[in-house]
This record gives sequence, structure tokens and C-alpha cells, in this order.
Amino acid sequence: MNWQAARLNRHEISGSLGDMGLFVPLLVGMATTCGLNFSVALLFAGVFNIVTGLMFTIPMAVQPMKAIAAIAITNRFTTPQILAAGVVTGAAILLLGLTNLLRFVMRYVPKSVVRGLQLSLGLALMLQAAQMSVQGRPWFGGDSIVIGLAGFLFLFIASARFWPGALWLFAAGLVLAAAAHREALAQISLGFGGFALQKFAAGDWWIAARDAAIPQIPLTCLNSVVAVCALSRDLFPQRAASERPVAISVGLMNLIGCPLGAMPMCHGAGGLAGQYRFGARTNGSILFLGGVKIALALCFGSSLLALLQIYPQSVLGALLFFSGLELALVSRDISGRDEAFVMLLTAAIGLALKSTAVGFGCGMLFHYLLRLTRPPSPSKETAC
Repeated sequence: MNWQAARLNRHEISGSLGDMGLFVPLLVGMATTCGLNFSVALLFAGVFNIVTGLMFTIPMAVQPMKAIAAIAITNRFTTPQILAAGVVTGAAILLLGLTNLLRFVMRYVPKSVVRGLQLSLGLALMLQAAQMSVQGRPWFGGDSIVIGLAGFLFLFIASARFWPGALWLFAAGLVLAAAAHREALAQISLGFGGFALQKFAAGDWWIAARDAAIPQIPLTCLNSVVAVCALSRDLFPQRAASERPVAISVGLMNLIGCPLGAMPMCHGAGGLAGQYRFGARTNGSILFLGGVKIALALCFGSSLLALLQIYPQSVLGALLFFSGLELALVSRDISGRDEAFVMLLTAAIGLALKSTAVGFGCGMLFHYLLRLTRPPSPSKETAC
């Protein structure tokens, strides 16, 4: 069993926090904005951490699907729409993993289009976060513009010094919420409220597939399967993960978890890099993190919503802004005029029309039109 390779020490515990910078704000954002059940999502995130830790010997991250999370928050999806997007994406990734079609598909989705989607989603999330921190907020107070600016500055410094800043800032927001609304503390209770099979309407599937799953699938193929496996070969050449089991893992997580209320989740190169940077070297960090998430979810359950509903929007805005910034920054590896043109066009159309699916389609169209009308760029253009 892979648990025998796990180590648990201060480095592994520190490394387990390496991916909290995106996990915390995106989960809180979907819970407060879209009504996603925080405790159920946290519970399944912990369960998937444990399962992942037993499947792989490396610190394989389990994180929210960023495109679905960003689209859900900015477009204010309902909970069924979020979960339907996870099911559709999971089914597609599982099919690609089982049939070994993943590399074939990614060969025809250029990296410039994928980066354009990430840039568009990152900027959209940053705009939404800025509005949350500024609109209707006073300059001073527990939920104010100054608090939001201070939170962003803290996250910037924490990132430069490799601190788990998002976790600390999230905790600070809870303190501010409790201080301003002490009556909410009385609603916190022990116990887990349970979960139920989610009911979906026909329209939920269409909206989820059109607006969220279509842009998420290529991102998941690139970042959650191809890139994470490539990074694992660099960091752990003797224990590297391969594309097929990683794709199957992503697919099963969402097909099993989303119908029961789990947020759409995947693995990710950024999460693996962050956990490695903070000290994680084995699956012990993932097993530890999963245990903590499960304990919090089972101990406090849905009563955590009492604090989330009064959580300072300025703090949440700072967390989401930094998450959007990190998502947009991955586009900086694009070089070459044609590749940059396709990336920016994809991002601009997606933002202007508020449809990443249309942006994706236009980006693909212009990429292949450029391929037909001029010789290929000397820069690398494959998504793999």
C-alpha cells in the first residue's frame, strides 16, 4: 500500500498548506456566492485527499476546477449548475483517460487558446473580486476598502516569502466577522448535517456544459493531467505519475462526488509545485491535509455557513483577486506574435461576450486560420 511510503513531519505539514491559496478562496467564493454546501464540499475534498494519498506516493494536489469556479462565481451559477459542470467534465476526462485519447485531443488544442481561456477567467475573477472589495464598502472599518487593500498587500508579501498567506488571511476574516457579529457565534454547533443526492433540471446540464465544461475540459487536460505528470517526472523521477491513472482519478472524483454535493475538483501542476515548495515530499502531506478537512467538516458541519454569510466581502475580494491574478499569470509563458495574438483574442472575446465557450471557439478558429495563411511560428505551439 502507498501509505507505507508516507512521512509526517513539520516539512510535510508545512507542504500540505501549499495549495491553500486557491482552495480556500474558491471554495468560500462558491459557498457564499452560489450557495454551495461548504461542509459537504470540504468533507469530499478531504476524502479525495485521502484517496489520492493512497493512490500516489507523491504530494499530488486536490484542488477546485479553476475555470468552473471562476465562471460560477462571476456568473452566479446555482449549486446544481456547478455540480452538473463537474459531472460533465469528469465524464469527458474519464473517457479520455480510459481510451488513451487524451494526447490525441490535446494535440489539436493549442496552448495559446488554453492560455487565453486562463487569462480571460483570471481577469474576470479579478474584476469580480475588485467589485466585491470596493462597491458599497466604506473606506474604514471591519469590512472596508482599506481592509481589502491590506489583505491583498499581505497576500503579495506572503507569496514572496512562501507563507501560507491565504490561510492566515482567511482566519483573520473569520476573526473580523466574529468580532462584528458576535451573535453568529451562537449558531456554531457540533455535528455534520449530512448530504443528499443532488437534483438537476434539464436546463442545468445545458448551461453547465455550454458555459463551464467546454472551457474547463482543455484546461483540465493540460494542467491537471499532462502538466502535473510532466512536473512529477521532474520532481520525482523515480515515483512519477502517468497520464492514464491521473485522468481516471480526476474523472471518478467528479462522477462520484459531484452528484452528492462535492465541488468540481482535479489535480494540478500548480498545487503540486506549491506543496513541494513548502516542503512536501511524500503523500504524507496529502493524507494529513485530508484528515484535517474531514475533521473540520464532521465537527462543525453546515453551521459553518453562519460565519460564511457574514464573512467580510473585502477580505473575500482580496483572496479572490489574488487567485484570479495567479490564474491569469500562467499565460506569461506564451512567446511569438501569432501565439500572443490568439491568446489575447481568445481572452478578449471571452471577456467581452461573457462566454468562455465563444472565446474558445474563436480562438481555435483563428489559430487554424493563421496556420493556413502563414508558415508556423518557430515557438512551440503544442499544449502537451
